[in-house]
Amino acid sequence: MNIYFDENIPFANEFFAGFGNLKSFSGRDVKAADIADADVLLVRSITRVDENLLKENERIQFVGTATIGVDHIDTEYLLSRNISFSSAPGCNAISVGEYVISSLLVICQRKQANIADFTVGIIGAGNTGSAVARKLAAMNIPYKLYDPLLAETDEREFSEFADILKCDAISLHVPLTRDGEYPTYHLFDEKVLSQLSAEQILLNACRGEVIDNQALLAQKLAGQGPQLVLDVWENEPDVLLELIEYCQIATAHIAGYSLEGKSRGTEMLYQALCQLTQLEPKLELRQFMPAGEFIVRMEQTPIASEQARMEEIYRRVFQVYDVRRDDQIFRQQLLKKGFDAIRKNYPVRREFSALELSARDSLVPDMLGALGFTIQE
Repeated sequence: MNIYFDENIPFANEFFAGFGNLKSFSGRDVKAADIADADVLLVRSITRVDENLLKENERIQFVGTATIGVDHIDTEYLLSRNISFSSAPGCNAISVGEYVISSLLVICQRKQANIADFTVGIIGAGNTGSAVARKLAAMNIPYKLYDPLLAETDEREFSEFADILKCDAISLHVPLTRDGEYPTYHLFDEKVLSQLSAEQILLNACRGEVIDNQALLAQKLAGQGPQLVLDVWENEPDVLLELIEYCQIATAHIAGYSLEGKSRGTEMLYQALCQLTQLEPKLELRQFMPAGEFIVRMEQTPIASEQARMEEIYRRVFQVYDVRRDDQIFRQQLLKKGFDAIRKNYPVRREFSALELSARDSLVPDMLGALGFTIQE
């Protein structure tokens, strides 16, 4: 069995070596001739899988994407050829949630604002939006959900779109869709963007095309519009360079790029291929993850003031993931190395769970635990 995989899929060799011959490829540059003899094709979101890519391959049995989104996959074409397909829903939801928290804390720190006074509007209440909601709830930050498709069957409380637009911060977590009753392509167009004030925060960590980037730039050039946290961009990797300088935080589509987030996708594809080939899964992600990287014994507990509690939250979040690092990398290296090179060479980033803390030394062990940190009694 010939297994071709995107070079940016972590632990692919470890998980798939037992199935046959392995070969990596550049996800942005792969051509039909490159994978003509592939039995299994494993990709990430930058590779469009359709008839054009698979036209020279008559043997492929399985296509997997190690991502939550599937808008880069022509699933109807795969079905027409009886090619099995699997994605990795929710694999990087925690990572994206932690990106949102880190970003909001950075902006609050800059504005000297109290994040507890914010209300966050979450557009899209699937795996990723729900992960963001759980992180916010852990910090007692009020939030509102908007997801008209889920609202029909989900028991959670949902708000109207107009109410979301009034929130202090708006975080986008939807798939890219162009059809149906609720398309997300340019959901934030000129009309919607004009309703947002300079005091609000607009955060996009889903798909760049959900926001009309040209309309957003025009708004900023006119001295209007919200504060921006953009991890995704229209026309990646050719981003709208002029827009970057108007962002509080700008990054290279890496919100979900924690080591755990990317690696869960690999594990999920391994499990799917095991099921297809009727093999019992014998490997687990925990076998390959580095251990003990963030074991910390905290300093003596300070006086339990509200300020001290919040300072501890800020300190621990930034200890594991300070989004300002990725913002700096993006601004300094985009023109020198390019969008894809930044993503390919992304430094190892762990999730909050990698930091082990002692409950007896913390002012807010319950809150840190709810945020995802590992708390030892």
